[in-house]
Amino acid sequence: MLRKQHRLVYTEPVVILIELKKPALPGFFILWRMHTGAAIMNKIDQLQQRLKQFAVDRDWEQFHAPKNLAMALIVEAAELVEHFQWLTEQQSKQLEADKLQQVAFELADIFIYSLRLAERLDIDLLDAVEKKIAINEQKYPVEKVKGSSKKYTEYT
Repeated sequence: MLRKQHRLVYTEPVVILIELKKPALPGFFILWRMHTGAAIMNKIDQLQQRLKQFAVDRDWEQFHAPKNLAMALIVEAAELVEHFQWLTEQQSKQLEADKLQQVAFELADIFIYSLRLAERLDIDLLDAVEKKIAINEQKYPVEKVKGSSKKYTEYT
């Protein structure tokens, strides 16, 4: 069983086989396939529309130029870092519940500004993430970088 803090995110339809004591209902795997990648895309679209409506309702679109959204994103990133300032590495892994909630809200702010910026620039954020992961896989091949924190330009 997965713990609450572990989440599986699929960007492509997948089939997961689950061992059951009783036979599964026919069509179970078809339903699972339909709700994976498409559900994530729909959720991102829904969030972007909700955030846009939030701004429109308050007449804030005028302030949401890409430049301003990028600057606001950096401010939120700085607020996230502030929660970890002066902590040891070990302490940063063991935040108390109230501090963890504050960190979660800062991450949410960063995500919100990322979604708004992507929407304003007409960037498919999930597609960009997939492409960036592929680029990083090329820059950092396992056989060269495993266990090292060097930047890709430091490898020969």
